[in-house]
Amino acid sequence: MADSQAIKAPSAVQERQKRANMRRNLFYIALIAVGLVAPFLAYPVFLMKILCFALFACAFNLLLGYAGLLSFGHAAFLATGGYVTGYLLASYPGLTPELGIIGGTLMATLLGGLFGVLAIRRQGIYFAMVTLALAQLVYFIFVQAPFTGGEDGLHGVPRGELFGFISLRSNLAMYYFVFAVFLFGFSLIQRTVHSPFGQVLKAIRENEPRAVSLGYNVDAYKLLAFVLSAAIAGLAGSTKTVVFQLASLTDAHWHMSGEVILMTLLGGVGTLLGPLMGAGIVVSLQHVLAQSPLGNWVNVILGIIFVVCVLSFRSGIIGELAKMYRKNFK
Repeated sequence: MADSQAIKAPSAVQERQKRANMRRNLFYIALIAVGLVAPFLAYPVFLMKILCFALFACAFNLLLGYAGLLSFGHAAFLATGGYVTGYLLASYPGLTPELGIIGGTLMATLLGGLFGVLAIRRQGIYFAMVTLALAQLVYFIFVQAPFTGGEDGLHGVPRGELFGFISLRSNLAMYYFVFAVFLFGFSLIQRTVHSPFGQVLKAIRENEPRAVSLGYNVDAYKLLAFVLSAAIAGLAGSTKTVVFQLASLTDAHWHMSGEVILMTLLGGVGTLLGPLMGAGIVVSLQHVLAQSPLGNWVNVILGIIFVVCVLSFRSGIIGELAKMYRKNFK
């Protein structure tokens, strides 16, 4: 009897893993299929904006949802990636866009390492306040730095040619490149979350003293998660600059850090699809309301929607749907 139970246990685990892998593969197939036909159904530039902010929200969710670290300064990484990429592409005409994006992402990664070293030993509201203070410092640097254009921003960033021969001047070609970047960033986050590293992050989020007692170097795990989140946020900012051919102070302002928190909580913190859903809703509402007579009330309306959704869906939209699925089908 004991031997038969021992045989059944691994097979049950393997069966669950098999089903999880199948669902994951089906999800990626559906996502790719929708992404390929989307530019023929909606304006490509609008879709690219959603993808860039969705990647930014996914990066923030990796830090908040899986490591339990609330950062109020993630806009600094978005803006750093955007400004550095814009400066490189505008100053060196022969530089291809993928190299400019890599340069901006690397600079955001380095900034994330600096922020992390200074902030990671703090917890709770103290961690949030340190990240906010550092982000505001970066904001004022961008205001004063000559290469950023100050309050006017950095304009005229060329899209260039991908790998030296694929022109990105067409919105359709640009969209598919942005979609590929999003898939890369999203799959990296998904792989990280489901890796042993991601499981340790969840353990730290749930009970940090217990993780310490088990022998894990908690600060090292937090720092690595922070740097990875900053890198993906920088990738989103770099890509956004190439899409819109400009980098502005809006991306560095603390309002942007608040906006990404709104996207993540609205969609569902700690879920992979939540940030994508939240970014889509927020960007779509901003687009629709800006063209309506209520254009001056965009932030007020978004705030009301956020309050209603937080009170009604405490786990976010995707989080509540996941709870309903587990309740009814498992």
